[in-house]
Amino acid sequence: MKARRVRGLDPAKSLRENAARVIRTRVDELYSFVPEALEGDAKALHNMRIAAKRLRYVLELTGFCFGPYATKAARRARELQDLIGAIHDCDVLEPRIERYVAGLAEADAQALALAVGSEGADPARIPRVRRTAYGALAALAIDQRARRAVLFASLTRRWRALERSHFRGRLLAALEQQPVKKSA
Repeated sequence: MKARRVRGLDPAKSLRENAARVIRTRVDELYSFVPEALEGDAKALHNMRIAAKRLRYVLELTGFCFGPYATKAARRARELQDLIGAIHDCDVLEPRIERYVAGLAEADAQALALAVGSEGADPARIPRVRRTAYGALAALAIDQRARRAVLFASLTRRWRALERSHFRGRLLAALEQQPVKKSA
């Protein structure tokens, strides 16, 4: 996913002013994926994870310009990124397992056909179908599906909690506040 362009950056302006502009863009980018992501769309979830990563990184680098809520927001973005990453792992692994099982089944079917079809085939030489492997792989695929469901439920709860805590509004408000200067 290509990052949204940040408009209005000006090298003559302060780090704080430019960072605030980047953060606003990254927050908007993150929120743009929420509707589809919370419907379970894998591509939107992946894009939301990338957007959370970008927001996290800019907050980690420039959060000191905006006070304590920016640090907290960076942690929240990291939590989102990690959670969505775990969901993505399930989205990738389950189809891989299913493709692997399909390949095993095809190989076994061909081996059985060859063994049975050859003249004078000795029944003792007919390869055994890998029933144990099929069962273990099916269980692994089911485990990934269940794990994804649990992680996705956790994501929706986490997102609702962020909304209830006014994450976006508080972060944008932190960008407008003057930083507290530490006394020497």
